[in-house]
Parts: sequence; C-alpha cells; structure tokens
Amino acid sequence: MAKNIFTQENFAKLDVVIAKHKGQRGALMPILHEAQKIFGCVPLEVQKKVSEELNMPLAEIYGVVTFYSQFTLEPKGDYVIGVCLGTACYVKGAQKLIDKIKELAKVEVDGTSADGKFSLVATRCIGACGLAPVLTVNEDVYGRLVESDVPGIIAKY
Repeated sequence: MAKNIFTQENFAKLDVVIAKHKGQRGALMPILHEAQKIFGCVPLEVQKKVSEELNMPLAEIYGVVTFYSQFTLEPKGDYVIGVCLGTACYVKGAQKLIDKIKELAKVEVDGTSADGKFSLVATRCIGACGLAPVLTVNEDVYGRLVESDVPGIIAKY
C-alpha cells in the first residue's frame, strides 16, 4: 500500500527549502536533494513546483533528475537494499545474494516490495572490494557475505 506523499505538509516543507535556496547559484541540486528526503522521490508534481518557483524550464529539472542516479522518480521502500555487482563482488557470489533477497523480501531488482518495506537495487562498485561480496541496507554495509547470511540481515529490518 503506497502512502500519499503529496500532502500539504510535504509541500509546505518544500516551500521552506525552496525559499532557503532561491536566488543562490546552484540552488537546484540542494533543493532536489531535500525534496527527495521530504517526498522519498522527485516525481513530476514536485519537479513542476520547483520549476515554477525557480522560474526554470521543467525539461531542465527533469534532465537533472533523470541524469543523476541518486534521484528517483518513484518512491523507494523503507529499506533500500543495494547489492554491489562490481567485478570482485560478482565473482565472489553477489548474484546468489540477489537471488536470496528476491526470494525472502519478495522484491525484484529495481523494484519495491508490495508492502513498501524493501527496494532492491543492483549497484556498481561501491569501493569495498576487500569486503566482497557487499550489500548495503540504507546506510548499513555488510561484507564478506555468503547466501546463508542473507536471512539474518533481512530479519533485522
């Protein structure tokens, strides 16, 4: 069940963020970053509001949102599980981790579980090759994993 992110409260928070940065050089990136924190994503409705307030073409804002991988157009789950598919992680079994996560969390790669709890993303190298294979859950990092470690990690969340 997706929750309504388009609340008056969220748009009021966005207004504060825009007012804080409006008129500053390079204001778009911090505004979009904060908007994603508020809404959980940067959907078209939010982009339109930013466009109007900054007097900037919507196409330019959409281009930024879709270019940078840290932005998403769709809400993510409460817990975003990222599995590194860099060479070291892949060779050491990252695909088995993904398969186990898909089974346990009932989520597909680049998808969100029906309950909105988990999102699963396959990431590029995260620079922790010495810990391969590696997965992250939000800001938590787990390394030197085997398939049998996955149930315990999922259970924490």
